[in-house]
Amino acid sequence: MADETPNRAANEYWGRAGLAQAMLDGLAATGKNLDALTIDDLASLDQFHGGGKAATQRLARLAELVPGTKVLDVGGGVGGPARTLVVEYGCQVTLVDPTETYVQVSETLTERMGLSDRLTHRIGSALDLPFEDGLFDVVWTQNSGMNIADKERLYAEFARVLRPGGRLAIQEPMAGPVQPIIFPVMWAQDASTSFLRSPAEMRAVIVAAGFRVRAWDDVTVETTPTGPGAAANSVQKLVMGDRLQTFSEPNRRNIEEHRMVNVQAVFDLM
Repeated sequence: MADETPNRAANEYWGRAGLAQAMLDGLAATGKNLDALTIDDLASLDQFHGGGKAATQRLARLAELVPGTKVLDVGGGVGGPARTLVVEYGCQVTLVDPTETYVQVSETLTERMGLSDRLTHRIGSALDLPFEDGLFDVVWTQNSGMNIADKERLYAEFARVLRPGGRLAIQEPMAGPVQPIIFPVMWAQDASTSFLRSPAEMRAVIVAAGFRVRAWDDVTVETTPTGPGAAANSVQKLVMGDRLQTFSEPNRRNIEEHRMVNVQAVFDLM
């Protein structure tokens, strides 16, 4: 039986009713044609991770994706990275996320773009992936593991669903050399639901799960937001509302004081 606890917690924290309509309204307000949407039209709304679409493209290049690659996007949220991998890299993508409203939003946007034959969706936990062994060429995940304590189980699941010689591509906040981090952060109000490990600890966990490091890049500078805050129609603003402003100062300090770093990395399954 699947462990439903992560799904329930994710839905309680991240879930937002009416998010799909709010996104469509925001797009219409900026003059976008809702019947001819592109991934660039959606980029401010569906790339819910540090660095936005540029970071997704960077990780895709790092992973050396090729057309026809079967990708599992774990914690894919509202689907921006998944649709980018379909449109720009020719991948066949399956998105899995525990937050039901996010999956519903991604299904809506994917259908509007005519991509439903190349991007499918499942609701599920990263700790108990609802897929058979060895099904995918690549497991992809961006900013999805911060609330997961059992990282050993997480990366074991990634290894399980990959074919022999498959690839893992991650973008993840990690603990910096100065601790503790300052709360609140986007994914947690306090330390009870935040589980960052240092880069050295993360590498050790992933290697122990059967992976070999192919690339490991510190991308803290290029994935850290600059400026006064998110635009009114950004996905961060739509999801977090007025709470968004409470994350700005802790985030700045966490980065400047080296309490948190952001890493992109690619691994091969041995």
